[in-house]
Amino acid sequence: MYEQGNYHRGNAELKDIARFQLQGRWGNAILGFLIYLIITLAIGGVPRAGGFIALILQGPMMLGLAKFFLQFKRTNENVPYELLFSGFNNFTNSLILGVLIEVFVALWSCLLVIPGIIALLSYSQAFYIMADNPDIAPMEALQMSRSYMNGNKGRLFLLQLSFIGWAILSIFTLGIGMLWLGPYIKLSETNFYEDLMIRPLDNSFEENSYDGD
Repeated sequence: MYEQGNYHRGNAELKDIARFQLQGRWGNAILGFLIYLIITLAIGGVPRAGGFIALILQGPMMLGLAKFFLQFKRTNENVPYELLFSGFNNFTNSLILGVLIEVFVALWSCLLVIPGIIALLSYSQAFYIMADNPDIAPMEALQMSRSYMNGNKGRLFLLQLSFIGWAILSIFTLGIGMLWLGPYIKLSETNFYEDLMIRPLDNSFEENSYDGD
């Protein structure tokens, strides 16, 4: 696919690359994803205060997950699991970023479900951007994500939708199949991010105000 003079890999190719990257390292990817999943589910399950604690910790945990899979993609070696907690080294920015995404998606969802989904897709690259640019301000990360996703939201939506068959099959394994599917999806999305970065930004995010796109 070509966009603004740049070649973008198709979703099938991104998934093929993810499967190749996982060869011989499935255990590392699965355990990393499982650690993240257990912690986030445990936090959400805390009576009364669980929702508030999850809101506070989800930003650093999502940033750590982004860093984990970015390093997984960029190296041929197993990734240390402590990287999942590296988002706490940038606690304030990752916290604000997570809260802003929650607020903006919730506001757009108040209109209809579809605007909420569009907003979620628009902001989907923000934690990857912050992982690669630790000093970036949360709002700037959101603006850059929106700019990069301009014209690419459909690509990401179709990539995520392509896993629905595997997700349905995982139900028949009592959810155990999700231990393999989760890292596969996340790594495919990480490949999407890196593929997206070949598009020149040209400061276009400064020219576009928030329009829910």
